[in-house]
Amino acid sequence: MDAAEAAAEQEAEAACLQSFELYESESRFYIFGTNTGKTHWRLLKIDRLEPSDLDLHECPTVYTQSEYCGLLKNLDKEHRLTGGIKFVTKFYGIIGFIKFVGPFYMLIITEQRKIGEIFDHPVYQVTKTSMVELANSKMRSKFLNSKDENRYRKILNTLDLRKDFFFSYSYPIMRSLQKNLSDPQEGWSVYESTFVWNEFLTRGIRNFLRTTLWTVALVYGFFKQDKFSISGKDIMFTLIARRSRHFAGTRYLKRGVNERGRVANDVETEQVVYGAGPRPTEVSSVVQNRGSIPLFWSQETSKMNIKPDIILHQKGENYEATRLHFENLRRRYGDPIIILNLIKKRERRESILRREFDRAIRIINESIQEENHLRFLHWDLHENSRGKPTNVLDVLLKVAFRALRLTEFFYCQLAPPTGSDIAHHWPSLLSGLDPFLCEENSNSDNTDCMEIVGDMSQEDISGSSDSSCNGTVEDKAENNELPPLKPPKFQKGVLRTNCIDCLDRTNVAQYAYGLAALGHQLHALGSIESPELGLDDPLAHHLMHFYERMGDTLAVQYSGSAAHNKIFSAKRGHLKLFIRSQEFFRTLQRHYSNTCIDANKQSAINLFLGYFQPQQGKPALWELESPSVDHIGVLSGDHTRTMKRVKSDGNILCESNTSISGCSGCYNKDKEPLNAASPDVKCGSQCPVSESHSVQDNEISSTCESEVSNLRHC
Repeated sequence: MDAAEAAAEQEAEAACLQSFELYESESRFYIFGTNTGKTHWRLLKIDRLEPSDLDLHECPTVYTQSEYCGLLKNLDKEHRLTGGIKFVTKFYGIIGFIKFVGPFYMLIITEQRKIGEIFDHPVYQVTKTSMVELANSKMRSKFLNSKDENRYRKILNTLDLRKDFFFSYSYPIMRSLQKNLSDPQEGWSVYESTFVWNEFLTRGIRNFLRTTLWTVALVYGFFKQDKFSISGKDIMFTLIARRSRHFAGTRYLKRGVNERGRVANDVETEQVVYGAGPRPTEVSSVVQNRGSIPLFWSQETSKMNIKPDIILHQKGENYEATRLHFENLRRRYGDPIIILNLIKKRERRESILRREFDRAIRIINESIQEENHLRFLHWDLHENSRGKPTNVLDVLLKVAFRALRLTEFFYCQLAPPTGSDIAHHWPSLLSGLDPFLCEENSNSDNTDCMEIVGDMSQEDISGSSDSSCNGTVEDKAENNELPPLKPPKFQKGVLRTNCIDCLDRTNVAQYAYGLAALGHQLHALGSIESPELGLDDPLAHHLMHFYERMGDTLAVQYSGSAAHNKIFSAKRGHLKLFIRSQEFFRTLQRHYSNTCIDANKQSAINLFLGYFQPQQGKPALWELESPSVDHIGVLSGDHTRTMKRVKSDGNILCESNTSISGCSGCYNKDKEPLNAASPDVKCGSQCPVSESHSVQDNEISSTCESEVSNLRHC
């Protein structure tokens, strides 16, 4: 590596902050951010004298370790008349800023746990957070007796950020692997993703500082990773579920679609497979989607009725919201859009939606070109599982094979990184082909299966699962050489699955699609001879565990209980009595959550996502008729009322090249994101100072405890 490359990489490393220290004086908060090696330090100042406004100043200087300690001493001398500066806590990223009717609060991550990695880029789960009130001791007294302020804080605390929120400093975990490799995005734009839950909380600081240096992008959903061995070779398998922040909420309070075409319980699931070695040369991923039936419908929560009636709301004959929903899916995934509808066809409650959904699809298809038609399949999973429940897996697997031939999956070979420290470089496509230019070349056998998904009956599903379009097994070169050059494959379109809740039945169907895709992925990597994995294959049982865990996690988030997994349990040979008792218990647990807990949880989600913003003189959140109203309150397009002054000096910040969550400029000179090692997760500070009382204990998390001493002893 020459001097220019070394200097560029050093500058990029200086701009990638993963560990932070918070100090306070009577008039300001000081945040020092550092890289993993603690060789470079940055400074952010937050004014405390006007707590109703957010006043930020970002220092353009990059400090060394010795300069950082010297700066701490100087700051302590500067504030000596008011008690100096005090160490508050060590933390690992700003979640965002929030304001109710009093002062601003800063939400920070005080503890994290590594849960996996993508190409040596660590992924972390949030395990503890704290809410720091920005008002100083004099200003705080003005808000202590505010009942509304305290009530809003308690509501927000019902959203437990320690469960199922994850992030990465150096990998855009909110985007699919195909998008990250073929269409990389930079800067704060990645926060605009459908799947970044703290987009609103970070919007002000990002837009004014024009950097994501101090914040992390939180994804809510599921992340699980494990290695398994095939023919003596280790394969890394990752399953990711990303929950949409749009029209988000709980089971009976978020149903169907809103006017903007956003649906409830919208979750993207991605399945990533690559060799578990230090430098994988091939990678594959596939994406599928679940979401509520995109019609206007609702169910009233009832303590006396476990299964309340479905109320269908008629809003015009052209199904504009439904149309907007599928246009959004088309922008996200391309064509074709394959809809697998698993609801009951004879049961009175569900059949209403079945008929209306079918009518909506037919009307929408009449107005678009035939090649862009929505592919629609009704299949009553409940009816077909009455005999032997495991039989539905055989049928769903055949459907999955056919859908996979329509959408294909992502596969590419990775170019070896350049430079001396290869682990720090983000891999790139070995072939520079554009995904849209490659569609006809790399997915050659799609034409013979374009008609298989339409209005199919059960008898139509028994066709062949031939997978000739996925290529053949290539012999691998030995001695760590690249395998023979193969063209990349790109997924086009998506399989969208739904039932009523998009939880239990949907999860079974998504498992079948994941199993079909896994065989093709491993076949493309050259790990297995045939692209078809049977339901009794050991890998199928391993995959079932992944999808069962994901299904339980998503079900708890949306409905309050784990998923109904009777088909998975039957496949494992569990006794019917055990299965029935488990299902009964989860039904009661779900009913209790829906009637007693979900309203408060929905209110917390509305606050966190910015769908409701408290304002003086306006109705409070608890004074509204229902917390289920979409985008209630005031959601301003700018933050002029909340961001009074935000300052950022110098070209370093103005020319940020970041495309990662919580990291700005983590690139080498070719704009390749750098790898991030695991930061030190111990509490404390190298130069501890006097104890602070600014961090508020709350149900979201507790304060990071630390030993304290006087700064002058640093």
